[in-house]
Amino acid sequence: MASDSTPLLSQLCNTTCESDTETDKHHHLPSLGSTIEQCIGDFNWNQFLQAVFVSLAWLFDAQQTFISVFTDAQPLWHCTNNSNHNSSSSCATTTMCNLPNDSWAWDGPTQASIISEWNLQCSNSIITGLPASLFFMGCLLGGIALATLADSSFGRKNMLLFSCLLMSLSSLLCSLSPNIWIYSAFKFLCGFGRATIGTSALVLVSELVGKRWRGQVSVIGFIFFTLGFLSLPIMAYTNRSSSWRNLYLWTSIPTFFYCIFVKLFVQESPRWLLVQGRKEEALATLTCITSTTHSNLDLALNNMFYKEETWNVDLYSALKILLQKKWSSRRVLAIMAIGFGIGLVYYGMPLGLGNLSFNLYLSVTFNALSELPSSLLTFTLIDKINRRSSLLFFTILSGVFSMMSILEGKLWTKMQIGFELISFFSACTSFNILLIYTTELFPTCVRNSALSMARQALVLGGTFSPLLVGAGRVHKFLCYGVFGLVIGCSGMFAVLLPETKGRALCDTLDEEENKGNDILV
Repeated sequence: MASDSTPLLSQLCNTTCESDTETDKHHHLPSLGSTIEQCIGDFNWNQFLQAVFVSLAWLFDAQQTFISVFTDAQPLWHCTNNSNHNSSSSCATTTMCNLPNDSWAWDGPTQASIISEWNLQCSNSIITGLPASLFFMGCLLGGIALATLADSSFGRKNMLLFSCLLMSLSSLLCSLSPNIWIYSAFKFLCGFGRATIGTSALVLVSELVGKRWRGQVSVIGFIFFTLGFLSLPIMAYTNRSSSWRNLYLWTSIPTFFYCIFVKLFVQESPRWLLVQGRKEEALATLTCITSTTHSNLDLALNNMFYKEETWNVDLYSALKILLQKKWSSRRVLAIMAIGFGIGLVYYGMPLGLGNLSFNLYLSVTFNALSELPSSLLTFTLIDKINRRSSLLFFTILSGVFSMMSILEGKLWTKMQIGFELISFFSACTSFNILLIYTTELFPTCVRNSALSMARQALVLGGTFSPLLVGAGRVHKFLCYGVFGLVIGCSGMFAVLLPETKGRALCDTLDEEENKGNDILV
């Protein structure tokens, strides 16, 4: 009996020792995250060009986001000599809906806006605001339906390509719309398509470079977004004597050619490829964007230890796991609460410019220009400032000056545009910091999904903004006053989040959770 037990004990010991040895071996092997940082190496021109190519999508995204400021605006009008009123002054103090059709005329061509072309000037505000509202509703539903495709099957590059292509085609169809109902349907489709452009572009850019340059290259997208916004008043002013349909043609056709460019020249995220187990493709991508030799990259990838995630088996697993884990659900809810307030102001301020006593083209130009110093400020200071405290500061600052925009009086009225610009500038900076902050709070396997949730909250705020802008035409507090209260209060949720300044990106949930435990979050 004893002679039989000795081999059994010896075998058990050998098995245990081999298991311990294997565990120790894996423990000392470099992780996926550290290996990627090593392989990517120093920032080079290839990575810079990739970042520029990907970030260019933000330019077209901005154009479709704010194009309604001009295409759906109510043009200026004037009384004609056929007015039946006693004087021209009495005509000027009434609305066109109370005048005979032959007693007033548009200042510009009838086809300058959907309002004038389709005779919507006296329609209910719900009807005139329907295209913009459905655009944001499309953004919401598109974000929900497409949120995890970039994390699961599509990848970052293909998701960016699909979103830009759908946005391009639907905006082209907008230019062919015969009435407001079909136009609104195409606006919904356009919003559905553009829902994941910003998230896919931002995540892809941040995963193509090392942690040292992650913040700076992320800001490139914000700068392109500013340029896209700024291009709109220039195109609209040039097109002021022509049809609003031209604006959609001028923005949709370049987007289509950009899609071809993305297909041919943009690289997929090596981090995502490795998480998906597609090592050869990741190796090819790293060879293209880094100066490290193919053999050294292959050796580094072979020597790393990575335990593949087993939970990501269906389309919405990423969202499920984000809400199931306590630390991730707390972060997601806090980010979404902050995003709602920022989105309300960020998307609502440009739409509400018509409520101010200021030239529309100039006020939109000033708002677009205010995004440029916001992006430059983020670019310059992103490596020096804490994410949490800066987010709290800029949301409160935006709220204070938004509230000040409702002050009445001869002097205060002249200063309204200044208060509005400071509030919008602060909201833009909060917007930029929030997106970068979100990419740092979540690991690679769910990063795109988490960022999509943040974007959903931003768009949800934008969905409510047209309603508040409409109500603000009668009671100004319901526009800028509510904007200020909401963004100021939403920024307080930043205190619930951990600080991520200087942290390396994590790639797996376990890695992020262990790091969270280390900092007591």
